[in-house]
Amino acid sequence: MQSKGFIKLIAVLLALACVYQLSFTFKTRGVEKQAAAYAAQFPLDQQGEAEQHYLDSVQNLPVYNLGFRKFTYKECKEKELNLGLDLKGGMNVMLEVQVEDVVKALAGDSQNDPAFIEAIGVANEAMKQGSSTDYISDFVTAYSRLSNGRPIAELFVSPDRKDITLESSDADVEKILKKETEAAIGASFNVLRSRIDHFGVTQPNILRLPNSHRILVELPGVKEPQRVRDLLQGTASLEFWTTYDANEIFPALSAADKLIKAELAQAPAAAPETAAAEAAVAAGTPAAEAEGLIAEVGAADSTATAETAVQEGNFDHSQNPLFAVLNPRFAGGASIGAAYKADMAAVNEYLAQPAVRELFPADIMFKWGVKGDDKIDGRFYLYAIKVSTPDGKAPLDGSVVTEATEQYAQRGATAEVSMTMNAEGTQEWSRMTGENIGKCIAIVLDGYVYSAPRVNSKIDKGQSQITGDFTIQEAKDLANVLNSGKVPAPAKIIQDTVVGPSLGQESINAGMISFVIAFILVLLYMGLFYKTAGWMSDVALLTNVFLLMGVLVSFGAVLTLPGIAGIVLTMGMAVDANVIIYERIKEELRGGKGLSLAIKDGFSKAYSAIIDGNLTTIITGIVLFIFGNGPVQGFATTLIIGIITSFFCAIFITRLLIEWIVGKWGHITFSRRWSENFLNNTRVDFIAKRKLAYGIAVALMVLSCVSFFARGLNLGAEFTGGRAYVIRFDKPVSAEEVRQNVEKAFSQFADADASSISSEVKQYGKENQMRIVTQYRYDDTSDEATSEVEQIIYDALKPLYSYDITFEQFRNTQTDANGILTADKIGPSIAKDMTWNAIYSVLFSLIAIGLYITFRFKRWQWASGATAALAFNALLIIGIFSMFYGLLPFNLEVNQAFIAAILTIIGYAINDTVVVFDRIREYLGLYPKRNLKENVNNAINSTLSRTINTSGTTLVTLLAIFFFGGETIRGFIFALIIGVVVGTAATIFLATPIAYDLMTKRAKTDVEK
Repeated sequence: MQSKGFIKLIAVLLALACVYQLSFTFKTRGVEKQAAAYAAQFPLDQQGEAEQHYLDSVQNLPVYNLGFRKFTYKECKEKELNLGLDLKGGMNVMLEVQVEDVVKALAGDSQNDPAFIEAIGVANEAMKQGSSTDYISDFVTAYSRLSNGRPIAELFVSPDRKDITLESSDADVEKILKKETEAAIGASFNVLRSRIDHFGVTQPNILRLPNSHRILVELPGVKEPQRVRDLLQGTASLEFWTTYDANEIFPALSAADKLIKAELAQAPAAAPETAAAEAAVAAGTPAAEAEGLIAEVGAADSTATAETAVQEGNFDHSQNPLFAVLNPRFAGGASIGAAYKADMAAVNEYLAQPAVRELFPADIMFKWGVKGDDKIDGRFYLYAIKVSTPDGKAPLDGSVVTEATEQYAQRGATAEVSMTMNAEGTQEWSRMTGENIGKCIAIVLDGYVYSAPRVNSKIDKGQSQITGDFTIQEAKDLANVLNSGKVPAPAKIIQDTVVGPSLGQESINAGMISFVIAFILVLLYMGLFYKTAGWMSDVALLTNVFLLMGVLVSFGAVLTLPGIAGIVLTMGMAVDANVIIYERIKEELRGGKGLSLAIKDGFSKAYSAIIDGNLTTIITGIVLFIFGNGPVQGFATTLIIGIITSFFCAIFITRLLIEWIVGKWGHITFSRRWSENFLNNTRVDFIAKRKLAYGIAVALMVLSCVSFFARGLNLGAEFTGGRAYVIRFDKPVSAEEVRQNVEKAFSQFADADASSISSEVKQYGKENQMRIVTQYRYDDTSDEATSEVEQIIYDALKPLYSYDITFEQFRNTQTDANGILTADKIGPSIAKDMTWNAIYSVLFSLIAIGLYITFRFKRWQWASGATAALAFNALLIIGIFSMFYGLLPFNLEVNQAFIAAILTIIGYAINDTVVVFDRIREYLGLYPKRNLKENVNNAINSTLSRTINTSGTTLVTLLAIFFFGGETIRGFIFALIIGVVVGTAATIFLATPIAYDLMTKRAKTDVEK
């Protein structure tokens, strides 16, 4: 192998990079173990809060020292392996900005126009039916028709708008409405992005979905789903407040510190910082480090003056209880001090005491900064807000801001924000700035201060420049905050999924068990079948898993339960490359070549089939990633990365190991005595049996079609819309008993029709877990409807518990292991989108693979045979799911995971086809005088060993996941198992014979011509 030294260097560098990336995960786990040890000393109901207090305390402190760089816990957390909601528990929310509300807000009083109301109805109906491609275009077209051609500009003319006049054409207004809609979506996205920082979760994710009005929010580990729903859907509240200067408030703050000290002296209690430090020491952290990790509260000399303490920023909790948590050293402008996130609750509690409150001005209000400042170790500033209006409201709100943009300052390299207000805002802004020259005005969104710029002069023209030591990104963020006041309506939740932490932990356990079992089985299979070479491939396989995990972490990919299945499946597919190579080497050895030459030629001749097989699987992985969401994307990510790393390991690592063995001992074996001639001398005439295969295939298709039209499919909530719950009981229950109770409860409601009364109830794993799917009020995605559905189900199922479970316990498994483990809500619009995405994804995969095969093999007949076999495989899996749902003891639901299975099988099955086609192409070149039938049969027979071995290793891994991977993905894995078996048979009995028939027919046609 050429460039052997370079390959070794690359392998070593990749290994080091993966070790570096994975080390952060192990470090965060260590810190979290210390936090758990600290929390263990508290009462059970306080342990969760105590553990979070510990982690908040250390998030901005160095916990990992690599010598050349120190990393804080927060930085380590950002670099660790991300776990998906199905493994960690949490919430996945899809929100949609209602374009209807945006248009109505822009129209103002004109929204009462009869033609306007009717046009909105037409656009809504088109959106609901799925026939709309653009809401604004539908609305403008409908209004023009319904108003008999009246200019639509009449609806939107306003004194505050200069871009729409009575002379504006409908096309111009349509462009402006689309622009305003995009701005509203962007502003909603920015508001949501700022809000998720306050949910107390790590590694949140927010993504604006392209070409839609939707925003996806993922919050792993969130503990209060209803609070999340309320906060995400709340209207943005942007306000401008006058402030107190820190110097004005410091005397009162100092008096408050003394008062709190006196009160604590009368009722002494152990300082939490001390207890935390002791717990950290108990957990194995050095005492000096533990003190720094817990609160960073220095021990000031008891004789030090208050002034010295303020200057140095060192306070003892017993001497300065308020200043120990709210450090006045960082006061300035409207900020009166700064505190660590872990201490913010203590500050709030201190300042809320009636006696302390009386020390401050009656019109003062305290508000925290939106995020910690990295320049002061992540502390949060506390601002003194001045309430200057009789009604206690902000003097000015965000509705007056017409535009805010970021730009570079005229001097220097810093950035600034330009803000423009309407006429009403300009007048009030002029008064506010004129009365507060030299003071700060706080910009507050949703109760948090984003900026508090100092007023340099009176601003009476409505055009302001907000300057400071901003980077361009910071200026952009502030401009986004200012623009958020223009959001005419909040985004609404159209889909949400809640996974309880207990089910998440069970998924981790099941996933790890299946992973280990499958891994061991594959290692044994290869070692036992291919002897020394097999054990070398096992080393390459171990390297592959290591590299795969490292790459996942470095890319920030999210590991889900289907993702673990993807890793295990990748292991089975990684063996495929080694099998192809080894079978090729064995053929070269049987042909009389020496060992070194056989190894060289074996690898060379295997490259074509390996590359083609991997590329076709990557194509389906890309389609999966584009059209899938959540766990399906996690599966696609691990599949694509796994294919790339397995290719590297099979081609380079395995060869390095084999050549090292040969160089050291002069010999290596590629089989055992019993496996040496496995399927080597087969002489089956597969082409002669093609008509029988066609007949069986047609019969299976007929059965599938009959079942499809007679029974249909067990469609999941993703495709029908509705709500799905997995509910755990404290004792075994029967599905029929649960169904009767639920349907009886829903039948008592007047608005429940027959379809919504009927509920699907199935056992989900253990006998005390049931999955309930209902379409009651499925077209209403409001929180009120969700609460009503959950209340009905609770009332129906409460008698089935052996204890008095409360509604809150039933809804939230944080406090009770029983109740709702997972909850899915999918509105009709997104269900329709998912249905079409599923259809498109399968079609695109088949077309893309067909085009690739045509390109690689230069004949459309090859592509036709391959595509026909893949389509048969996919349709038969659908047929089997139709025939057997409700009959097998596990869930055969057609959902997003099922579509992922179909696409995966399309990508996997084409591997077999490509290997056979590649051998046929080779034989046609080597033996041009032989007839086509002989070459085709010989090619199939010569690759039979590889086909059976590859399918065998893949089936071994899939069976391990099927039996040990948990109920969540059992149906998904069942589809893969069927697909592997059918795909292997279809390659031999359908894909190749169809290609043969088409080529024979073409040859006859050419002869006749």
